[in-house]
Amino acid sequence: MISRLLAVTFDAHDPARLAEFWAGMLGREVVEDAGGALLPGDDTQLGLRFVPSRGENAGPNRMHLHLTSDTDADQQDKVAAALGLGGAHLDVGQLPEEGHVVLADPEGNEFCVIEAGNAFLAGCGLLGELACDGTRQVGLFWSEALGWPLVWDQDQETAIQSPHGGTKVAWGGPPVAPKVGKNRQCFDLVAGGDDQQAEVDRLVSLGATRLPAGPDGAVWLADPDGNEFSVRVR
Repeated sequence: MISRLLAVTFDAHDPARLAEFWAGMLGREVVEDAGGALLPGDDTQLGLRFVPSRGENAGPNRMHLHLTSDTDADQQDKVAAALGLGGAHLDVGQLPEEGHVVLADPEGNEFCVIEAGNAFLAGCGLLGELACDGTRQVGLFWSEALGWPLVWDQDQETAIQSPHGGTKVAWGGPPVAPKVGKNRQCFDLVAGGDDQQAEVDRLVSLGATRLPAGPDGAVWLADPDGNEFSVRVR
């Protein structure tokens, strides 16, 4: 049975603080989870998980979130809410005429509030997209790994989406910046049928690479672009 994507896990200096920020942005409740904090998702919206780490960010994250807006006023309200919760504006070279607003959460993780009327994210919900730096190969890998169909495959850019709809996960294609150190964000999977070894073997057959075991019973792998992810049993 195919794994379920439990959450996107963030390394955090203060997991509780970061979870409260994102709970405020997404209108979710925080629950304790394996020494960290979890904002549970559902069939259509990704969960977010925050775990303690003292590591420093060695460069831009390979993943960032896109929040959608219903109207121009709604976009402005979301930006104001983020700033009020401890976020900040971020300059990543965006042009003045671009409609999205780039922000950082209290630990510097980049995210965007997308302008109203964005056709690609129509119907995807508040957490519209997880935008990733990655190759077409890794998009195809994750489509097979999660059983999520490709909803975009053009010019080396790919996107997948749960069969139930909701949040899209997209990869922007080359050039992909070199990986420096461990990613501070990763996918956290739950093995389908609670058969962790069979699922690990399946993922390796799809192109994953085994990594040293974690201290919490999770098996750690890397996808074809070298991004770490975990497979655990709930």
